[in-house]
Amino acid sequence: MLRLITDCDGPIMDVSERYYQVYQYCLEQVKLPGQNLNILSKAEFWQRKRSKVPKAQIGVDSGLTPEQTEEFVAIRNRTVHSQPYLPYDLPLPGVGGILQGIKDRGIDLVLMTMRRESELQEALDHNHFNHFFPIDRRYCLEDGYVKTGDTNDKPLLMERALAELPPADSVWMVGDTEADILAAQRGNMPAIAVLSGIRNREQLERYQPDFIVNNLAEAVNLFYQHHGVE
Repeated sequence: MLRLITDCDGPIMDVSERYYQVYQYCLEQVKLPGQNLNILSKAEFWQRKRSKVPKAQIGVDSGLTPEQTEEFVAIRNRTVHSQPYLPYDLPLPGVGGILQGIKDRGIDLVLMTMRRESELQEALDHNHFNHFFPIDRRYCLEDGYVKTGDTNDKPLLMERALAELPPADSVWMVGDTEADILAAQRGNMPAIAVLSGIRNREQLERYQPDFIVNNLAEAVNLFYQHHGVE
């Protein structure tokens, strides 16, 4: 049996609009009357995000004072994974057909994400993706889980998955962040990093994934080619 483990946000879901909408909301919340801010365009904001520019620096770049920046970061942290912003996430082009192709070929498809259970269910329900990922093929955080950091928490999810899932002849991981790469390395499996998510090539290269490709389609084709799957 062949198994492909994929992250949700980045390979499957485009989260850029959610992050940008939250950025704009946070600026509005801390802006003083008559204050002129340097509101970044979506492209400027997303370039900083993908380059891993700290949230506080994004606040400073937007013209906030140190006090405003502190509040900006706090509001952002408690808002970015909340309603009404989650519906801004949209599937990346062609993802539904790619996932169906994986299932049609009999490949075991597993979802591994730092979303909490309710956040993941929101995305699966909204986009009619539940049938791609049965409950026993979803690894996410419990709603009450207190995060210690993605690079700590995701490898723990991988350990749990490898302990619970049935044996497979080959297992690969697809993701868009350093946490995905580290999780794959913890599981001694090839890591394919995609550029369709929240990190740019420079950031991904620091963690030495086995491959860097543009998107899920290229990642899956690479997986097929390596395993001789038509």
